[in-house]
Amino acid sequence: MNLQRILEDFDATPGARKQIKDILDQLSDAGVFFLTLSGGEVLMRRDFFEIVGHARRLLFNVKVKTNGAMIREAEAKRIRELSVEQVQISVYSHRPEIHDAITKLPGSLKRTVEAIRFLKSQGLKVVIANVLMASNFFDNAGVMALAKELGVSYTLDPTITPKMDGDTSILALRILGSELKQVFRSEELVGDVEVFCAPPPAPGEDIMDGLPCSAGHTACYISPYGDVFPCVQFPLPSGNLRRQTFADIWQNSSQLKEVRSIRARDLPTCSTCAHVGTCTRCPGLAYMEGNMRGPSTADCEKSFQRTGISSANMLSRVRGGSAGPLIQIQAAV
Repeated sequence: MNLQRILEDFDATPGARKQIKDILDQLSDAGVFFLTLSGGEVLMRRDFFEIVGHARRLLFNVKVKTNGAMIREAEAKRIRELSVEQVQISVYSHRPEIHDAITKLPGSLKRTVEAIRFLKSQGLKVVIANVLMASNFFDNAGVMALAKELGVSYTLDPTITPKMDGDTSILALRILGSELKQVFRSEELVGDVEVFCAPPPAPGEDIMDGLPCSAGHTACYISPYGDVFPCVQFPLPSGNLRRQTFADIWQNSSQLKEVRSIRARDLPTCSTCAHVGTCTRCPGLAYMEGNMRGPSTADCEKSFQRTGISSANMLSRVRGGSAGPLIQIQAAV
């Protein structure tokens, strides 16, 4: 099981630390192995290393997501001593004026690059995560070159998602469809653009019996307030750890049971689509559009730009006289 844990809004009082450690104990008892700590910025917690230390004593495989701005040599050494599996650091551009404008923190690119060097000096596995948006679209080659220079891995994500509270204003940062096509047709990025969240079908299994996503099956997300969701991009409230145990939520939540019941054949539109076996459809994005069994227009767009073949959702919108997702996304930008 892979669980992503957000920490930054829990205060660092002894009571809060005890609560976090108790939750980690519950996760360990439930068989959780992979634990991703993210924020916000997790290193803003004064007790961050105490939490990581407890997680490692429980034998979690720990990964950390950070902007790296608070990592100096001492922090890098401590991360190495705790045997953290991987540190993912966000880099938006190789140009300080672009990266710092996005982070709204002057000097942040310089500090982030220094953090990567410190982490590398400790022999740690570092991954640069480059989120692609309208303001940094032309900089991905420069960030990739920076990753190569630093000797770290590089991953690109062209997906901008609504906020957890449903606010869609951030979608204005999405890149245009015509530019998205360049990303998916770039030879340099083949194999590195996206991770397909759905587990592969078993040999001989009908694609229609496949799972649309691993969310709620082998992964979940816990908010700073103890709320459990199928995924960080799937804000379906499924229980709260301040009122229930993790095992109770994982085994008995009606919401998680509903998510787990869905197969590809249960998707009215997507089951008729030529992309059904290859689309990176996110049920969380579909849920935020109003129906977890419906299409995710952002993923329809990506499938179209990858292949030039319209999705069933796009075709149905054209037949119904409404604009397809390509037009909607362009209009949003």
